[in-house]
Amino acid sequence: MFPEFRTFKTTLAGRPLVVETGKMAGLASGSCLIRYGETEILCTATMSAKPREGVDFFPLSVDFEEKLYSVGKIPGSFQRREGRASEKATLSSRVIDRPIRPLFPKDMRNDVGVVATVMSVDPDCLPEITAMIGVSVAISISEIPWDGPIAGVSVGLVDGKFVINPTEEERDKSEMAVTVASTADLVAMIEAGANEVDNETMFDGIMYAHKVNQEIVEFIKGIQKEVGKEKIPFESQDPDPAMFEAVKEFAIDMVKEALDTDDKRIRDERLKPVYAAVHEKFDEVYPEEITKIDDCMYKLQKYVVRRWLLDEGKRVDGRGINDMRPLDAEIDLLSRVHGSGMFTRGQTQVLTVTTLGTASDAQMLDGLDKEESKRYIHHYNFPSYSVGETRPPRGPGRREIGHGALAERALLPVIPSVEEFPYTIRLVSEVLSSNGSTSQASVCGSTLSLMAAGVPIKAPVAGISCGLITEGDRFMTMVDIQGLEDFFGDMDFKVAGTKNGITAIQMDLKIHGLTPEIIKEALEKTYAARCKILDEVMLPCIAEPRAELSKYAPKMLTTKIDVDKIGDIIGKQGKVIQKICAECDCKIDVEEDGSIFITALDIENAKRALTIIDTIAKDPEIGAIYRGVVTRLMTFGAFVEIAPGKEGLVHISKLDVKRVEKVEDCVAVGDEVIVKVTEIDDQGRINLSRRDALIEVEGAVPEPGSEEAPKRGGRRDGGRGRRNNH
Repeated sequence: MFPEFRTFKTTLAGRPLVVETGKMAGLASGSCLIRYGETEILCTATMSAKPREGVDFFPLSVDFEEKLYSVGKIPGSFQRREGRASEKATLSSRVIDRPIRPLFPKDMRNDVGVVATVMSVDPDCLPEITAMIGVSVAISISEIPWDGPIAGVSVGLVDGKFVINPTEEERDKSEMAVTVASTADLVAMIEAGANEVDNETMFDGIMYAHKVNQEIVEFIKGIQKEVGKEKIPFESQDPDPAMFEAVKEFAIDMVKEALDTDDKRIRDERLKPVYAAVHEKFDEVYPEEITKIDDCMYKLQKYVVRRWLLDEGKRVDGRGINDMRPLDAEIDLLSRVHGSGMFTRGQTQVLTVTTLGTASDAQMLDGLDKEESKRYIHHYNFPSYSVGETRPPRGPGRREIGHGALAERALLPVIPSVEEFPYTIRLVSEVLSSNGSTSQASVCGSTLSLMAAGVPIKAPVAGISCGLITEGDRFMTMVDIQGLEDFFGDMDFKVAGTKNGITAIQMDLKIHGLTPEIIKEALEKTYAARCKILDEVMLPCIAEPRAELSKYAPKMLTTKIDVDKIGDIIGKQGKVIQKICAECDCKIDVEEDGSIFITALDIENAKRALTIIDTIAKDPEIGAIYRGVVTRLMTFGAFVEIAPGKEGLVHISKLDVKRVEKVEDCVAVGDEVIVKVTEIDDQGRINLSRRDALIEVEGAVPEPGSEEAPKRGGRRDGGRGRRNNH
């Protein structure tokens, strides 16, 4: 039935890795079903027959498709089918995209589509790692031109030792989660989150993963040798070398003059007449290739910037190689928000706003892993005006999702636990101006905003990027790359962390990979830069988290009760908890483990709700004082509800510090009074005293002889024996 069906087996981190070809998706250019443990993913790669017209980039799409059947779930949507890709799926697509994209020919314009369909998930075998290897196999055995293969693994740090592809249990204990992709000899991609891991440990972990990757690359090469198709030629879309040389000779001096400024706006204005002059001269010379004249101008700018850097150590804005642009930090820019901070680096500017919410504000997740919600959320917005352009507003794209996730990962290690700070925390980073590395500016702005909001973060975090220019064996790195150096350079190596260590890394490459020397130098330079940002700009702005929350932020109290008391707190059809919320103007969240979160704008309301809950959940104690509500009047006294479902009797002799003739002369139904528990009998009936509470709390002085009960009204027990009838 399947004459070309082949199976290839190896072992990765002690678990079987199996690749099956020739059985599924036979019409794709390349396909395989990859099994790692019990994680199983169908990976396919296809390419259009002709180049796409009118594009000046390589049109590659990478899709990581999460199927909820892979974890035995039915989608929670109305139609009960998978919809738009989740943020986790988008991030997984980006992790796969980054190491494979630089290995395609830069002058190819044929559409290439890569799809990884997750069909079964073993929690111990991450699907994104499995998919990365499977995609590499699918492209390698296809006829699509590509300089792979690559391989990828995750490395953790558990009990001081590196672990390749840690299991679910090991991931929970790991001090870092680093994804490393490699070619046969270079590191092609790094994506990291870590709990303040030092440079040396991070570097050693990357190299440890790189060594394992090289073994997998050899395994894939063996598959490619046996079943791989011959790579097909493609139509290059690069401009003719003679055309480029002609444009270069005519315009190079004008381009140099235009680029030589630290202001992006001035640079763009200077380039407009240069483009006009070039088109005026060459449109008639190359009438069939007018669109490629702009390609020549792009290549010429790239040539100038790279020659300046490599040959002269010169940056377009005049900075030294290790110098950062002017820095600035501000807080409290917005009046009514819970916290705000703005970080500016040159013409890159990000404003981050902190909002504090309740436990029920946590984001619900419907994905392939065990995480069902998260209480720390980071969103990143990149409007068109931030780069001086105009386009209709749209929802967040892959870039916005990716940069928000990077900033979220960078700050996660310093976010206080729910026990320390029981709030849901949402950060929104608004990019106001962009000229390079806005994601790392959002890390800095977020730290400022969190501290201004009074969130007790464990340490301030800063982020910075490092660029790279290579030529043969020559290379040079530079700190704080601006947009032009990002466009025309070879690397954007983003590192965020505290003074103690790294919390996040994301590496974008335009070349095949990095040597260990480049990685080590980038780590060292970014550490020095982020320490400078912290010491000279951020900490002088705000040295530590504020002790008090904003007056506009909700105030929260927490308690924990016995699980069997949860029903008493909620009440039948939720009536008890609704009553507490209404009376105390608060919001109450009850967790399954008995944890209770009370939120109110007024802390006194929260304290009152806490007292009520404690009263319901715990039996009243003699001597305790409560604030209750009068529910019934009798001739012998008043019944006071000290908590929903719990009331006691205040005898007429205990209603006030002075003599009371009639109960209704002292209190009325609905009155709020303070009372003290004086007795709890064997049947659980509660005797209360308003008189004792007034003396103890308000310092009232009793009137002589006021404790004597009035003669009318019968026995001194006030008809206590009749209480059960009322």
